[in-house]
Amino acid sequence: MAASNIGMMDGAYFVGRNEILAWINTTLQLGLSKVEEAASGAVACQLMDAAHPGAVPMHKVNFDAKTEYEMIQNYKVLQDVFNKLKITKHIEVNKLTKGRPLDNLEFMQWMKRYCDSVNGGFMNSYNASERRESSKGGKETNRRTSVPSQAPAKSSSATHKAQASSHGAKKANGHAPNAPPSRSAKPSPANSAGPAYDEQITELKLLVDSLEKERDFYFSKLRDVEILCQSPEVEHLPIVNAIHKVLYAAEDDPSMMAEAQAMISQQQQQQSEQPMLSPILEASEERPAKQEAHKRKSISDLELEEFGMASSSRQRLSDISDVQLCGSPLTSFT
Repeated sequence: MAASNIGMMDGAYFVGRNEILAWINTTLQLGLSKVEEAASGAVACQLMDAAHPGAVPMHKVNFDAKTEYEMIQNYKVLQDVFNKLKITKHIEVNKLTKGRPLDNLEFMQWMKRYCDSVNGGFMNSYNASERRESSKGGKETNRRTSVPSQAPAKSSSATHKAQASSHGAKKANGHAPNAPPSRSAKPSPANSAGPAYDEQITELKLLVDSLEKERDFYFSKLRDVEILCQSPEVEHLPIVNAIHKVLYAAEDDPSMMAEAQAMISQQQQQQSEQPMLSPILEASEERPAKQEAHKRKSISDLELEEFGMASSSRQRLSDISDVQLCGSPLTSFT
């Protein structure tokens, strides 16, 4: 599936946060507990390396990126890989580097959808720890990841040793084997409720980010309507004035909406009162004007003909007078 066809209504954007974290940790052998821990861009770079082995120069990826400048360098590497693979996904670096949970969750959801579309999402042969060795901070990341996996084994062995030593001490002191065991220390409520509080805080952050995104969306739409209503071609219309009244209302006043509707209904009433000329009436009004123009043209043509006849008669008289003056034999004979 082409990356450009992964839209916001795709099922990928409905994948939960816990599933995304489990997928990242399994694929890259990491121990992320929050989605915003992938804000540096290093995780996204290695996910692309897992989907396209060897396509990402891992020696340029910085897993210890803390500052915005260092994070931007990782996203530059990711953008170069996108350009090489002809992926048209736009990376919103400014939002991702701020570490906001919702923005990073959406980007990781897109990454999962893309990686699943490449080779069916099978990346079992990818050795993430080995590929991370050449990156800056990769060895430290591998060391931090391997420590939690070894901690349970160490704690269990220490528990067995402590139990054996306490059992030996009881025998040495002559305690009866059926003596009641001492009460184990109860976990403090604060420690047990810590993960639950962290999860609630993360959920609330995601909710706040979603509400802010929705607020910005509707505000931009209202701003577009305001700019459109300020056009000189339409700003004098009553319906535009009604829209302005709704947009600039300081409080939620029910009378304001009634006034805006009254302005629109007044405009409609004025339009209905204006007389509308039928096509037949307009044609009947145009017909006498055409006839009057035709009459004027006929009169002018007659005047021109009369003027031509008079001029021709005068021309004949002048020709006769010229003949008399030139000494005709008839005139000399008389």
